[in-house]
Amino acid sequence: MHRRLEPKLLTILREGYTRKQFQGDLVGGLTVGIVALPLSIALAIASGVKPEQGLYTAIFAGFVIAVLGGTRAQISGPTGAFIVIVYGIVQRYGYEGLVIATLLAGVILIIMGLMRMGAFLKFVPYPVIVGFTTGIAVIIFSSQVADLFGLKLEKVPADFLEKWIEYIRHFGTADVNAVAVGVASLLVIVLWPRFVTRRIPGQLIAILVVTAVVQYFQIPVETIGTRFGGVPNSLPAPSFPTADWQTVKDMFTPALTIAILAALESLLAAVVADGMMGTRHRSNMELIAQGVGNIVSVIFGGVPATGAIARTATNIKSGGNSPISAVVHCLFLLAVLLFIGKWAALIPMATLAAVLVVVAYNMSEWREFIHLLKSPRGDVAVLLVTFLLTVFVDLTVAIQVGILLAAFVFLQKMSNETQVDLITPNLHDDEEFVSRDLSHVDIPKCVEVFEVYGSLFFGAVAQFRESMRILGEKPKVIILRMRNVQTIDASGVHILEELGKEGLRDGYILAFSAVSRSVYRVMRSSGFVETVGRKHFAGDIFGALEIAKRHIRETEQREKPRFRGE
Repeated sequence: MHRRLEPKLLTILREGYTRKQFQGDLVGGLTVGIVALPLSIALAIASGVKPEQGLYTAIFAGFVIAVLGGTRAQISGPTGAFIVIVYGIVQRYGYEGLVIATLLAGVILIIMGLMRMGAFLKFVPYPVIVGFTTGIAVIIFSSQVADLFGLKLEKVPADFLEKWIEYIRHFGTADVNAVAVGVASLLVIVLWPRFVTRRIPGQLIAILVVTAVVQYFQIPVETIGTRFGGVPNSLPAPSFPTADWQTVKDMFTPALTIAILAALESLLAAVVADGMMGTRHRSNMELIAQGVGNIVSVIFGGVPATGAIARTATNIKSGGNSPISAVVHCLFLLAVLLFIGKWAALIPMATLAAVLVVVAYNMSEWREFIHLLKSPRGDVAVLLVTFLLTVFVDLTVAIQVGILLAAFVFLQKMSNETQVDLITPNLHDDEEFVSRDLSHVDIPKCVEVFEVYGSLFFGAVAQFRESMRILGEKPKVIILRMRNVQTIDASGVHILEELGKEGLRDGYILAFSAVSRSVYRVMRSSGFVETVGRKHFAGDIFGALEIAKRHIRETEQREKPRFRGE
């Protein structure tokens, strides 16, 4: 097997796994397991599924990804990024539709890994990531308002605007007890790490303390048990869905969104882990592991999973240094599910809402959002469009449009940076001439020299064509000085071919100066070099001028009238 497609766990075991490493993994795994417990339940409920399904995801997907993954200490499971897409799929197609979409996403992730596409995901623009992340945070917060205030709603609408209209209409039904429980939970979550300790997460303390107070004083608020009927203390049997071809086609777009989100989140978490540990992850192996993990997750009743940045950071800070810590985290959650899972039914919904409000705040990246508003207008447009589409339309559409718009902005920037300047009048003052003391070199009047800057690609073809039209009377030789051109594509070669054909028609030739190896390679593979002639390529401007003079002499000799003797 190629080393880059080898799980990190195998590499670590081969290098030698020590008792000291296990001690760090044990503490890190238990700590992050405590953090993951309330989050897994809360994220599942916010996603529109049963609370135990969040635990199934953390256990099964977390274990598989830990064993097969390409990172040392990453923790995977349900995350806030998936709430929007999972909730939408469940509301429209039911859990069976989510299973099919996640299975497809798993296959897509595996294919991405096998095709070595891990490196390409870093090209997703930062404004797109911040835009949809902040948008998701807004939606998560909005989805928790009803539980946080105890609003009496028969059903919370999925649409953002409709949701807030219903909130406003039913705000008079707010329950004082639910508000008190929610506010108390928020205060515990926020104040506990500041004034007590960061070792034990405030979310867990809030759930334990507030739940105990609610039960002791019999405060009448909605709990997991009153809404869902309790949490089972057993593992589900594997289940495989049945679907027709139409359902598969309907689920492909959501599956692609799940795959992209899983890939982005997991690789971002991997980068964070690398920065904290000074290691390097294997992105392609990680994608394959995420794909297999998501497939296993839904087969055992879970939801989509990916790398969790906050939990990964907590694991590393607590001593986790290998995938064994993630395995310990999964075993801890399994023990909780089997032995004390039934007590989760007592947790107030307002407390879980408070947990998710804090999650939404932490993932909102509002400081980065405000900072990016000071960026160039194109980046601001990408940021705002992605954010607004995420909130008001759909996450799938937001990602697609955001990436497409970012691509157009990039192409516009690149095309603007591509310039073609006529430098013949100032050529004697060029640094190359001055440095070699060749200012006396004669430049024939029927030769024009153009300097090309930037990348000669399809987005810059129009700019190149416009720049070449400044000549009134065509010369006998046009020299293209290409020392500052690093890339060229088929469109760039095509415009040069058109220029060459125009030269044949109008009586001039093209000569090329200082073409880089990469550009020359593309020209040669496309057949352009053979069409123009290898003799028309020179290593510097002086060689190109010699080509021009030689062509002029040959042309003059052909055009010189010949007189026969009488």
